[in-house]
Amino acid sequence: MTTATPMIDPSPEILAAARESKAWPFEEAKKIIARYADGGFPETVLFETGYGPSGLPHIGTFGEVARTTMVRHAFRVLTEDKVATRLLCFSDDMDGMRKIPDNVPDRSFLEPHLHKPLTVVPNPFGGDYESFGHHNNAMLRRFLDTFGFDYEFASATDYYRSGRFDDILRRVAERYDAVMAIMLPTLGEERRATYSPFLPISPKTGRVLYVPMKKVDAQAGTVTFDDEDGTETTLPVTGGKVKLQWKPDFGARWAALGVDFEMFGKDHGPNMGVYDRICEALGGRAPEHFVYELFLDENGQKISKSKGNGLTIDEWLTYAPTESLALYMFQRPRQAKKLYFDVIPRAVDEYYQFLSAYRRQDWKERLGNPVWHIHSGEPPEIEMPVSFALLLNLVSASNAHEPGVLWGFISRHAPGVTPQTHPELDRLVGYAIRYFDDFVKPEKTFRPADEVERQALQALADRLGTLPDGADGEAIQNAALDVARGIERYQDHAKKSPTGGPGVSVAFFQMIYEVVLGQERGPRFGSFAALYGVAETRSLIAKALAGTLD
Repeated sequence: MTTATPMIDPSPEILAAARESKAWPFEEAKKIIARYADGGFPETVLFETGYGPSGLPHIGTFGEVARTTMVRHAFRVLTEDKVATRLLCFSDDMDGMRKIPDNVPDRSFLEPHLHKPLTVVPNPFGGDYESFGHHNNAMLRRFLDTFGFDYEFASATDYYRSGRFDDILRRVAERYDAVMAIMLPTLGEERRATYSPFLPISPKTGRVLYVPMKKVDAQAGTVTFDDEDGTETTLPVTGGKVKLQWKPDFGARWAALGVDFEMFGKDHGPNMGVYDRICEALGGRAPEHFVYELFLDENGQKISKSKGNGLTIDEWLTYAPTESLALYMFQRPRQAKKLYFDVIPRAVDEYYQFLSAYRRQDWKERLGNPVWHIHSGEPPEIEMPVSFALLLNLVSASNAHEPGVLWGFISRHAPGVTPQTHPELDRLVGYAIRYFDDFVKPEKTFRPADEVERQALQALADRLGTLPDGADGEAIQNAALDVARGIERYQDHAKKSPTGGPGVSVAFFQMIYEVVLGQERGPRFGSFAALYGVAETRSLIAKALAGTLD
């Protein structure tokens, strides 16, 4: 993604299209504009994303920052960049470590530090970072910097300890009863008996304590409680001596910082009203929200960091470009989507299809095109003569493990197309080989053809042999359709052929892929055969009929 923030000066055509656009980033940006319709904009409009550094940044972190960046850019266009904006990535690194992550080198090393703030827990990974929280924060910043996001990083520990949250913490103490009145109805009976929005940090053990308050002195700005050893203890609410429970923390942070926009996953949806009411009880104005649906694994289960189901950011980027992931994040954010390896090839090809369409579109269509939002209004001009799906099938048919082998087919099919003239295609060649080796090859199963299928495949090979040299994908596809129309099994009477007879069932092409390529599906047969070569395709069919494919 290109997310640098030079000044934006939209043309009248772009501005008019933006005002009419129904693309979701514009819809969200318009809510922020409407928020200040009466009183005018503040000096800076603040966009925020949150991060829990109990683990490493993940694909959801990317999605949240990428989507917020898209809304911010849409806002800048609609306001002609006359309103200053900031994107704050806030790390809740003062949270107590409630459990030990699975991916640390030595779990026993962390056990004595359970429930301590993450920025106090020693760093199990070694190196120069002073704590586990600092290490994970550094990984977050490196992660975001890799994608070029324009953002400011904020540490909860820094904000609490430096005094930046002192005023809002005193206000929580002053309006303690109002905050409790919001929180208590949301809790079970047992939790209500001991709940407090304040979580003191034990001066003796350093742990974040979930204990009832014996006294909250708003005038003194202190809380009194029993420490873990039973000793009655009084601490100031300021200076990082206490932190807030996570629901009050949301609302208090919004009130303290003046957040205008924050998005979060559906799992936060039921608590959104609580966050808002606490923010307002503390004298703030709740931000505009965007609640997105959660990602699911291939079995439809919610993706969980602790379970390790679903894709990681590194896994996606091993097999596909960043832009394809950004597209996946842009599309249908309010619909639950499965996030597993099978979705990658389609996302890659859809990205380049949108990119190809962009130059042919008017401004209204362009501003609804995902690539405009992915690239902050500056999509690159890239020609992609071969789709990712075709590359995968080419790897499958040729058993290629080196890019040079694939380029031999590509350059023959498209003279003048080389790794030097089409570096983006060369990048996809590498991705295709890795994806095929890791996910397609282990699942390949060549099933034997029955008698009808053998006759159909032989007829197809014979028909291909009659085509002139250099026959294109359309001619090859039509030849295949001519063969299938004469075979009763593959006739589709719901369709009509050009001559008025029955059309061709998709079962014909599915059979070709299952028997010849060992896969359930593939791209358009004619396009594949044109790229692979007619002679090579006929040879592949012969091997399938002889049972010599593996």
